[in-house]
Amino acid sequence: MARSPYVWGIDIGKCALKAVRCRMSTQPGKLTVEAFDYIEYPMILTQPEADPVALVQSALQEFIGRNTLKGDRVAVAVAGQSGLTKFIKLPPIEAKKIPDIVKYEARQQIPFPLEQVVWDWQRLAGGMEESGFVLDAEVAVFAMKKEQVTKALAPFMQAGIPVDLLQLAPVALANVVIFDQMPHPTPIDPDAPQPSIVLVSTGVDSTDLVITNGMRIWQRSFPLGGSNFTKALVNGMKLTFAKAEHLKRNAVRADDPKLVFKAMRPVFNEFASELQRSLNYFTGADRKATIGKVLLLGNPTKLRGLSDFVAKQLQLDVQRLDTFRNLEGPAVLAAPAFRENRLAFGTAYGLALQAAGGASISTNLLPREILQERLIESKKPWAVGALVGLLVASFISFVGMFFAWTTYAPPLYAKAFSQADGVKTRSQAAIAALDDVKQKQDAAIAQQQYLLRVEDRRFQMLDMLRAVESLLPRDEPGKVPEGLGDRNELHIDRMECEWFPDLTTWFSGVEQKWAETHPAEDPSEEAPSPADVETAVPAIDEPPATPPGEAVVSVAADRPSGPGWVIEMKGHHFHNENHHKPHQSVEFVRSTIIKNLLGKDSNAKKRVVQDEAGEDPQTVMVSTGPLAGQLVDVSDLGIAFPVIVESSPVKTIQIPDPRLGGPSEQPVDKATEKMIDLKRYDFIVQFCWQPRVPGSPKPPPPPAASALPVSE
Repeated sequence: MARSPYVWGIDIGKCALKAVRCRMSTQPGKLTVEAFDYIEYPMILTQPEADPVALVQSALQEFIGRNTLKGDRVAVAVAGQSGLTKFIKLPPIEAKKIPDIVKYEARQQIPFPLEQVVWDWQRLAGGMEESGFVLDAEVAVFAMKKEQVTKALAPFMQAGIPVDLLQLAPVALANVVIFDQMPHPTPIDPDAPQPSIVLVSTGVDSTDLVITNGMRIWQRSFPLGGSNFTKALVNGMKLTFAKAEHLKRNAVRADDPKLVFKAMRPVFNEFASELQRSLNYFTGADRKATIGKVLLLGNPTKLRGLSDFVAKQLQLDVQRLDTFRNLEGPAVLAAPAFRENRLAFGTAYGLALQAAGGASISTNLLPREILQERLIESKKPWAVGALVGLLVASFISFVGMFFAWTTYAPPLYAKAFSQADGVKTRSQAAIAALDDVKQKQDAAIAQQQYLLRVEDRRFQMLDMLRAVESLLPRDEPGKVPEGLGDRNELHIDRMECEWFPDLTTWFSGVEQKWAETHPAEDPSEEAPSPADVETAVPAIDEPPATPPGEAVVSVAADRPSGPGWVIEMKGHHFHNENHHKPHQSVEFVRSTIIKNLLGKDSNAKKRVVQDEAGEDPQTVMVSTGPLAGQLVDVSDLGIAFPVIVESSPVKTIQIPDPRLGGPSEQPVDKATEKMIDLKRYDFIVQFCWQPRVPGSPKPPPPPAASALPVSE
């Protein structure tokens, strides 16, 4: 039986086991992830009281119990410190002699006899070949001692997991960078390569640094990882290791975030210094190289403020690699466990990519003896079965041909066969012609019905815009307060829309924002002020997930589905004076436009409002359809699920006093112009809109162009 196209990339870390099941996508340059698993150990393997062998075996048994590996290729990784990596610049040489010179160089570069190591090599992208000679070629040599290989494979052999590929973790990360963050190596100009990308993968007690521009690769590891931050809290705050680890993961929600980040500040400095030292060495060794950006991987890099601090120290563009561009599979990518730990799946991603055949570096440190033995064992039953089947098929074929030869005379049946074939051909032609006419008739009827039903849809956009305008808060005429901060006004700066074939995709991305927009009735304990956290560490690059003083609720069971538009409104308001509390900033947006966009009927059932005065802010008069000229609930227009997707802190701004000056007065001297202070709050609101005509059934989709009748 042929092996399945699926592969498993398994990364046994010091904190957890990470694995992804993937296959190459039908789209070029894409990898589809079908399943994943994240099994965290009860304690970190490097803790004194931990038993690494038992913890890894327990995690593998749990992994086998939850997943099926039969028929799938399995790729595993070992730490970069366990192997040796060498990059060799070759002199001009004939292409067919490259293996011989690489073997010679391997004997010189590897500090052990080749009989005691497992090694492999690959020619890197770049260089040129002319008349059978290779110029400016570079090869990468990877090696591990056989004892280290046996130690790395032991847990899988005990668990009964056949390993097909063994790779160094930094090489797997380099494959991720080349595949996911760079163009295909073919269009790269060797004389003008693109800027190098620096990938920093931080683990529990070490950090792997990989730098590549698609042609050349440079890597280094240094002993500094997430446990160093934990140990800093243990020493600085006199905590146990478990409590310090919990406090590190929840530093922003601590009682005193300043004290927590102050204790970890020396590790911040040491981490940035090690990166700076490594980059200086790299740029000194290759003076033509330039650094484009720095990507951070690993759960320790989720520490608030770390990316901004490193960016400030290195003076480079530093960001977390929390989105894999060429990895698809919505079911896995949207899973909460994967989203929470996506920074930890970089190595597993690279392993699965290589096992599926999409990686640039395809070396394998699995011993050749294991591969040959496994290949022979897999071929034995197939060889025996094929031989038996061949003999049986030969005998059956001979017997059949013999009887056919003795009982069949072709001249006796030639005329009958010819007549039967003619009747069959005419019958098939008649059936095909009838089906073609019927298809054209059905397409014409469908097109006519569609054109009749879509007449009332021509004013849908105008009705939607008029509905949104009518839902904005406003003061009654003649009762408009003098102060700008006292007015019930929302200023909409711009509106944009985007079509989604399935609104579930959009809602999955804003599900957390939906929960924050519609908080629970009972407020939670007040979280620490963002200003306090910003004074403890460099600029924090993300706002708190939950606004202070609000509890998040789970999303309702009903959610948008099917095709539709997502409308985005960006605006601001000045309704933030202290005497308006609590209806200010985000609360003012919730109590006005969000409340009105929800409609009066939470179940979005059709309801005609008979209030001709139009005083209900949640109704709008439609322009066409069975209910033309009547007031209907906004939900009848297809408006639903308003979400505040972005919320900024209230900031004080100054503007010229609009009560002074005017069109008929002299220009105001800028030096003496009176300014007033206003508290401005900026927001972005999104809601979905599935256009519908109130009182009419939803029209069917238009027929495909290919189904329309063609005039003769």
